[in-house]
Formats: sequence, C-alpha cells, structure tokens
Amino acid sequence: MRGEIATIAMAVSAIVVLILLIVRVRLSPFVALTLSALGLGLLAGVTPEHSIESFTKGFGGALARTGPVVGLGAVLGGILIGTGGADRIANAFVGKRPLWLTPWTICAAALLVGMPHLFDVSFIMLAPLVYTIARRTNSHLLYIGLPVAAGLYVSHGLLPPHPAPTQAVSGYHANTGLTLLYGLMIAIPSAILCGPLFTLAARRFFGPAPDLAAGPGGTRGEDVRESTASLPLSVISLLIPPGLMLAGTVGMGHVAKDSSAFVFFQALNDPILSLLAAVVFAWFALGVRGGYALATMQKMVNKGVAPLSTILLILGAGGGFSQMLKSIHLDTIIVDHSMHWAISPLLLAWALAALLRICVGSATVATVAASGIVAPLLVAHPGVSPELMALATASGAVMLSHVNDSGFWLFKEYFQLSVAQTLRTWTLMLSLQSLVGLAGVMLLSTLIGR
Repeated sequence: MRGEIATIAMAVSAIVVLILLIVRVRLSPFVALTLSALGLGLLAGVTPEHSIESFTKGFGGALARTGPVVGLGAVLGGILIGTGGADRIANAFVGKRPLWLTPWTICAAALLVGMPHLFDVSFIMLAPLVYTIARRTNSHLLYIGLPVAAGLYVSHGLLPPHPAPTQAVSGYHANTGLTLLYGLMIAIPSAILCGPLFTLAARRFFGPAPDLAAGPGGTRGEDVRESTASLPLSVISLLIPPGLMLAGTVGMGHVAKDSSAFVFFQALNDPILSLLAAVVFAWFALGVRGGYALATMQKMVNKGVAPLSTILLILGAGGGFSQMLKSIHLDTIIVDHSMHWAISPLLLAWALAALLRICVGSATVATVAASGIVAPLLVAHPGVSPELMALATASGAVMLSHVNDSGFWLFKEYFQLSVAQTLRTWTLMLSLQSLVGLAGVMLLSTLIGR
C-alpha cells in the first residue's frame, strides 16, 4: 500500500509541476510536458536511459495515428481557405436574410467551416466577415461574433480531426467514425444553445460596442462574395470525411467481420483514408478546376500546415507523459481500485480534463493528460463506451477558458473587448459548452449499449 501511495503522490506531483511550469514559469507546454515526464520517471527510480526510452515510445505512439489525421485536416483546411471555398460557404449561409436569423445562420456556417480547420485559423479567417456583416446590419459586433466563435469551438472541442478529440480517440482506442457520430449528436444542440440562444441571453452583457471601423477591415468580407469557388464542391469537400467515416461505421455493423465488405467499410471508417480522399477531391475540384497554379496550391497547403508544429509537439509530449504514467504502473493502481469508486468514469474524465484546462489553459494538454490518467478505467468498466469517454474528456477540456488560454486573448483582441467583457461572453460561452457536452455524453450513455 505504501508503494501505491508513493506512486500516486509522484504522479500528482508531476501534474502540479506541469501546471506550474506552464502557468508560472511560462514554459512552452511541449517543454513542460517533457520535463515533467522525465522528472517523474527519474523520481520513480527509472534509469535515465529507460525514462527517455519510455518517453519517446509514448511520443511516437501518440503521433502514429493522431499526426496524419491532424495534418490532413490542416491540408484540407488550407485548400478550402486558399481557394475561397470556406468563405463561400460562410457567405451562402448568411446572405441577405433578416437580422434576427443571422446568429443562427452564421453559427451553422462556422460549425461547418470549422470541421477541418484549427480554431485559430478559422477564427482569423472569419473575423473580417464578422465585421462586414456587423457593418452591413448595423448591429453589435458580438451579436455576430459570438455565434461564430461558438460554432467554431464546438467543432474544435468535439469533432475529429481536431487535435484534442483526435487525441482522446487515440488515448481510449475509440472508433473514430462512431465518435464523430456521437460528437455530431452533441455538437448540433451544443452549437444552438451556446451560439444563437446564448447570444440572445448575453446581449445585456455585451457592454460598449466596438469600433467597427477599427477592425480587421471589411474588404475580404466583401470580396469573398465574388469568389469563383464552387459552393457545392466546397460543401462536398467538407462533408467527404464525416460522410465516409459514418458510412463505414454503419456498414461495419451490418456485415460479417470476415467478409470483403467489412474490409471495405473498415477502410471508409479510417480517418486517414477519408481525409486523404477529401484532400485529393478538394485539390482537383477547387484548386486545379479553379485555375490555380500548382505553386499557388502548394502555398495554400503550406499555410494550412504552418500552425501544426507546436500542436504536434504538444500531442507527442503528452503521449510521452501518459506513457511515463504507465511506466510507474499508475494504470495498474487505478484499475485495481476503480472497481470500488462510486463516481462514473465519464464524469471523472470530464472533471479531470476540466480541472487541467482551468489550470493549464490548453485544451490539448488537458485532453492528453486526462486521457492518459483515466484510460485504464475502461479495463475495470468494460461497459463504458470508449467513444463517450473521448467526448467526455474533450468536453471537459473546454471548460472555463480564461487569461491563461490563447483563444481568450484572440477573441478579446479581434473584437476589441475588455477583459471583463471577454469573461462575460467568451468564458461563459465555453463553460456552457463544456456542461452541455457533459450532459449530452451522460444522456447518450443511458441510451447506447456496448
């Protein structure tokens, strides 16, 4: 028992050190995760050689499946942004509809546009459009901007191929297509509640209206209406990955496992193959067909993948940290004792991810750390869906974004808000999203059997 207590104490100490290194020392999360993982191994008596070996094993394992998925998603996003396809989708949803309908349509557009894109990239791309619509309708900037942020972050927080949910899928060995299906079942009501409905309820908290003339400019928002990108082909490019994966998931459940049809549907369910199909389609349908030179297309792709270096390093280091927890046999201790815990593994995964998110500020770091700690519970609770565990963790990892989160400052600066305004809007919106995600997961857990 003393050994178990010491192991748990060392694991907790490593997590505390990780939080302090990121929050107080302001170290890069990649460096902080690496130092915490290696320090944990050495503190537990693992030799330096084996500590490094365990860390690199976890690093490579985390990126083996997550890296290609996130990378292909970024490539698809780069093509859609560069060719104007994403902007065509956003403008098609908005159009010249009544002002009261705008928060609904722009949130739906953001949810769709945000599916293959990293949040920061999507937000920066749509911010000029937000200013343009606000000027055109003479409305408060947040009346348009808050539903956009809600739609984008729901995709970012719940749906593969975004880094946090993709890492959760990998950590729990969940089915990507099934996770996407359940994620969509939660994402749509979450976007409605956190987007247009929350915007209407929070209007009294908006505060002074930002200066629309001082924003990032409306030229792009006006120009995208003249884009030659095909709207149907742009939508198809976005829907190919979820469509193929969902078809694969459904097909696998209705054919014999030893049949050639099962192999076919299994290939459709693979996120790498489905995303690759979408990338190839978008390359030719939007790029080559649109008359873009190959050099220009390459620049689009490079711009799409440029923000990935830091994210992939964090994902890899998070995998190394999780592997180190296994190396000191924390997973065995959790499995041995979790049979007697009264708390639901889904609730525990959400709570731990939420706590880490509040302390660290990064949804990705919170997800990789929480999934590494909670994943062993699936052994002791075989009836719990790994897909719902992934979504519970991802939902917790968006809780209470505040001043230690880069997204907080991105939203604040682009929309010219005070810290108080940002807390009343952005922070409340993401806290609501996290709670709605938890409620959706718990509801699905009562309806879905393994």
